[in-house]
Amino acid sequence: MSRNLDRLYRGERWWAAELVLRSLGIVLLAGSYRLGLIAHRMVTAPRLHQATMGELAVGLAIVACLTSGLALTMFGPKLFELVPIPKSNRLYWKS
Repeated sequence: MSRNLDRLYRGERWWAAELVLRSLGIVLLAGSYRLGLIAHRMVTAPRLHQATMGELAVGLAIVACLTSGLALTMFGPKLFELVPIPKSNRLYWKS
């Protein structure tokens, strides 16, 4: 495994990862804002109609950008930290 990815898995503070991942989160949030403006223009301009595949795709992109942007902005590299799974978990039960 790469040294940098191993640092993220262990949860070490690393300023380069903090800067890059949180900046990517802000870029995704800005992108979701722009997509929101596009979606608003797509929906309000023509007469009433059923949602097209393009409008649904823009809506899906907005939700994806918002959730990933918020997660990266708030948590940064902590998203990649390994979480211990207790032995009482069903995956560990051997019958």
